[in-house]
Amino acid sequence: MTQVRADTRAPRPLPPRRRAPLRALAWSGGAALLAAAVAAAALGFGGDASGTAVAGRTPPATATVTRTTLTETRTVDGTLGYGDPLTVTGKTPGTITWLPSEGSTVTRGDGVYSVDADRRPLLYGAMPLYRTLRDGVEGKDVELLERNLGKLGYTGFDADDTFTWATREAVEDWQEDLGLDVTGEVRPGDVVVARGPLRVANLKKALGDGATGPVLTATGTTREVRVDLDVAEEHLVRKGMEATVELPDGTTVDGEVTRVGKVATETATGSGTGQDTATTVEVTLSVTGLKKGYDSAPVDVTIVADRRADVLAVPVGALIALAEGGYGVQVVEGSSTRYVAVETGLFADGEVEVTGLDEGMTVAVPA
Repeated sequence: MTQVRADTRAPRPLPPRRRAPLRALAWSGGAALLAAAVAAAALGFGGDASGTAVAGRTPPATATVTRTTLTETRTVDGTLGYGDPLTVTGKTPGTITWLPSEGSTVTRGDGVYSVDADRRPLLYGAMPLYRTLRDGVEGKDVELLERNLGKLGYTGFDADDTFTWATREAVEDWQEDLGLDVTGEVRPGDVVVARGPLRVANLKKALGDGATGPVLTATGTTREVRVDLDVAEEHLVRKGMEATVELPDGTTVDGEVTRVGKVATETATGSGTGQDTATTVEVTLSVTGLKKGYDSAPVDVTIVADRRADVLAVPVGALIALAEGGYGVQVVEGSSTRYVAVETGLFADGEVEVTGLDEGMTVAVPA
């Protein structure tokens, strides 16, 4: 493309026969994830490219410089569900005498299953019990037990890391209320420990089966959305970011990014000789406004990657690539036009943030 530079001494009209031709130029917005047609003009402002060039004919299509809010979004595939399941494993010999129904919810103190007619109650915590808790034992597992006993209404002890006689008395009261043998001790197989309430996913045992080994799988009780996000797009998301989740029936609910994974995973895509690999990180979103009906489903997640409020914007197609570098626009003033250099910002929804113009100006939008 032949480049024509304006006289550096002073801006002046370009003679019609010497105006540089305009042609389409493909522009990639990078993080804006937007490709747009940009008209490329071989214009020279000279020196610091701060001058203007005047054209003698009003362009056929125009747009107004408006003050608006631009929002950059990215839509990715996600999966609605209850999160990763955990396996509840029986640790004491005996016979399974009671099981919850699939889909039911178990909360603190409730029985998860029964062995020889004795309930195995649920306690909340981050670590499993790995030893028998009795008088004199100290550690974080003791504190876990005591905090749960306190939440269940038992008192008379300090919720610390020491199993005292007061702890033993609370355990005995608890065991008596559950109809268990009153021993004042708690063995690892006597309880089930999870981070919070459980939703029963699948039963691995049937009534009458032996009690050791996998009994059931369970998940959390809150539905969430998981997204395997390409690592190249990880910069687009952060904890607390807003999102919109579209369900299979076309309805949408609000979402929010609650966790961005720190571990990248490489997985195979495609099949046969066309197999490829993708490197992703797991992004988790909470959702609100969900109605019953979808326990698990594929969803579309639209993430608000960036937002600029109260900015001036023009259509992306109004941008002109300048010979000196950067971009400008063709400003329409009555029956004449002039070229003005602009600084670009966020690209979103077919518009681009610009500085160097005034609100209400009219700009050409080349076809």
